[in-house]
Amino acid sequence: MERGLRNVLVVSFGFLLLFTAYGGLQSLQSSLYSEEGLGVTALSTLYGGVLLSSMFLPPLLIKKFGCKWTIVLSMCCYVAFSLGNFYASWYTLIPTSIVLGLGAAPLWSAQCTYLTIMGNAQAEKVGKVGRDVVNQYFGIFFLIFQSSGVWGNLISSLVFGQTPTQEAISEEQLLSCGARDCLTATASTNSTQRPSQTLISTLLGIYAGSGVLAVLLVAVFLEPIRDAQQEGEGEKKSPFWFTLLSSFRLLRDKRLRLLVLLPVYSGFEQAFLAGDYTRSYTTCALGIQFVGYVMICFSATNALCSLLYGRLSQHTGRIALYALGAVTHLSCSIALLLWRPDPRQLAVFFVFSGLWGMADAVWQTQNNVLYGVLFEKDKEAAFANYRLWEALGFTVAFGYSTFLCVSTKLYILLGVLSLAMVAYGTVEHLEAQSLASLQPTVSPVGMESVCEGIPQRQTRRRRRRPVAPGLGSASSSRLLLCPRVLLSVGIGRL
Repeated sequence: MERGLRNVLVVSFGFLLLFTAYGGLQSLQSSLYSEEGLGVTALSTLYGGVLLSSMFLPPLLIKKFGCKWTIVLSMCCYVAFSLGNFYASWYTLIPTSIVLGLGAAPLWSAQCTYLTIMGNAQAEKVGKVGRDVVNQYFGIFFLIFQSSGVWGNLISSLVFGQTPTQEAISEEQLLSCGARDCLTATASTNSTQRPSQTLISTLLGIYAGSGVLAVLLVAVFLEPIRDAQQEGEGEKKSPFWFTLLSSFRLLRDKRLRLLVLLPVYSGFEQAFLAGDYTRSYTTCALGIQFVGYVMICFSATNALCSLLYGRLSQHTGRIALYALGAVTHLSCSIALLLWRPDPRQLAVFFVFSGLWGMADAVWQTQNNVLYGVLFEKDKEAAFANYRLWEALGFTVAFGYSTFLCVSTKLYILLGVLSLAMVAYGTVEHLEAQSLASLQPTVSPVGMESVCEGIPQRQTRRRRRRPVAPGLGSASSSRLLLCPRVLLSVGIGRL
């Protein structure tokens, strides 16, 4: 097995074990700790911590410890959150949520940076396009990672299913489910009662053990890696404040300012599924024991589509996939506004979660690849920005979760999605314009002699590098005037 793929698998299975625990806990927070809104408050606090850490920590930790040990340290923060759930209260969940939030941004920034560097290194080694190999690696990662939702939710469903507590749900309760749920009912119904403390402790013990195994797997088997591009530019020690503010400096790039709505929407839609769909649709109409099964459908669909999109994007381009994701979530949001949850329509609960996972796979795979390709020279800062804005989406969505009706949240989702797609389309238009402006220098006759605009020394040097440094940068655009070079890096497939 090639070195790059082996390390991708180690990272992937480490995240699988870690998020088997965290994903299951996140899905249950709003239903398990519904008293006084403790569950959603903990999640809002958690992503507030992610928001703060995204501003400063990822570039600092990655430069100080490298990608591998940043991942290991950050994973320990997730284990702390699992331990805090053993004695869930405002004094344990909130502090451990903050600790997890501080570790989440460095974890994901290090993971994205690691896969991008590994993919580009492998592409250069075998003479392939860097973007395609990176896309393939992210597809493999998200296939394995997203399956964590299957195992985490399967474990919770099997554990809680030992003593089912649900009785027949009254018509009066069903009237307040779905989009009409305004969280006005404070009395605990039979379907939202907590399982016994013994079952909860059993589940938390399984989750904590899974997190510890994840830390050990990555610490022992993952190879450290360094960015060859940065080494080639010289080992210059950047000042502390320069590194600290690198995430904010990158916002001077117009493309990044336009793209921030993509991670914001990603946070909104994941928060809606974890906090609102599980509580106001699944738990309200079916019972808490069905939450795990519904989320399994989401995770399984998400995992399979992640692998599919990683391969499909090489043929269709990312624009078609973004269109698919947008149309799917748009249709689901409108349907959820109109649908009245009914236990007799059991299959519909799974159809919605499956479609949601199909669209979410687009955001998880293509957003990461897009940021890695457009901002290759500033990968750490770019991925830190991505986690910052995604955390903002999570924080805001969980923050208003206990105040707004579900219908209002769905309208907000529709509005943010529409704006995000307009902004993304603008970025694609700018990229296409920058390439189209170079076409007049290409003669339609005699395509073999069209490199007159490029100094021959520069052209030869460019041909020796099979990996495109970044499709959006001005420098790369000037180096790609020759049609033969354009074809070699596959720049025609957006």
